Amino acid sequence: MAIPISYNVRNLRLRKGLTLMTALGIALTVTTAIFLMALIAGLNRAFVNSGNPLNVLVLRKGSEAELSGGFDASLYPTLKTLPGIAKDSHGEPMTSGEWVVVIILPRKDGTGEVNVTVRGMMPDGLEMRELPGPDNHAGVKLIAGRWFQPGQREVVVSKSIRDRFTHANIGDTMEFGKGSWKVVGVFDAGGSAYESEVWSDVNQMASDFDRQGGYSSAYLHATDPIAADALKNRVSDDQRLKLEGMLETDYYAKQTSSGTPIKVIGIVVAVIMAIGSIFAAMNTMYAAVAYRGREIATLRVIGFSRPSILTSFVLESLLLALLGAAAGILLMLPFNGMQTGTSNAVTFSEVVFALRITPQVAMYAILFALIMGFVGGLAPAWHAARQNILNALRG
Repeated sequence: MAIPISYNVRNLRLRKGLTLMTALGIALTVTTAIFLMALIAGLNRAFVNSGNPLNVLVLRKGSEAELSGGFDASLYPTLKTLPGIAKDSHGEPMTSGEWVVVIILPRKDGTGEVNVTVRGMMPDGLEMRELPGPDNHAGVKLIAGRWFQPGQREVVVSKSIRDRFTHANIGDTMEFGKGSWKVVGVFDAGGSAYESEVWSDVNQMASDFDRQGGYSSAYLHATDPIAADALKNRVSDDQRLKLEGMLETDYYAKQTSSGTPIKVIGIVVAVIMAIGSIFAAMNTMYAAVAYRGREIATLRVIGFSRPSILTSFVLESLLLALLGAAAGILLMLPFNGMQTGTSNAVTFSEVVFALRITPQVAMYAILFALIMGFVGGLAPAWHAARQNILNALRG
């Protein structure tokens, strides 16, 4: 015969002070775990979910980043003739030769200057990034102003760049290269890696940075996923090119290593706090066992078995953990969507991402709390179930 759950709820309510203090300790540990998982979810949104699976990125053979992937411009016409490339709005192969450089911009909050990625691209580079991809992949959207004009010293910035850095509003001018660049538009990249970039015309960029005669990378937009995979292989296998092709999504997914220090520190802190919370839960449940010795013996006398008492006390510890998990999730909800940044080891610039408290993060937080509650409640529950009935009644 099982002990009713209402019995456990009543006992938690009777010991309000101790219950709340233990739940708060678990809640603080859960907030740490949620913060870690929300950071990881944000990084995954910025990297793993970045790019269009129909875009094939072309780099110099052996290169792993656009900053070091330069190749001669004479190879570009050959790239445009490869089969499997989609047509742009003018009926031409949708391809874009691009240059990527890093500049320094001051933060709006006055906390210093950081490296920011500037990408020079062809008109087709804009067109392919506006296109939605398969699997509900959303394209980049212009939310204010207009796109830059080819041959002009104009830039468009992401919404995140506009919000975080000075001289990034429409009408402002940025100083880099050989002079001033006018901000003419703002785009929304949906939290992807493009949120950390400034875009401009590739030829004007090449002129300013003395890089005529080549590109750091090229993008080819395929007609479908099968064509994209075949196009990637054609680029890599073509002996005339000596270039490397990869899916844009794979390229950004590899950059998640930038968040490794955050993950390691977060895991260490979460584990240390979890150990403390387990001992807190264990202390609370041992106190409950000591306080309710006669009550436990009475339960045994009226017919409840040792497994029932063991289950009841473990369940009580789990309820305590659930209370802590709920409090932890509520404490972290105001931080959902908060932006932060980390250094990208591949581009040597800051990548901006937002904390994402997804349903999956919430479920993992609840599971984390339940594990703490189970481990913390098992030993006291075992002790309660093994008590000697006569000694308990006399006490």
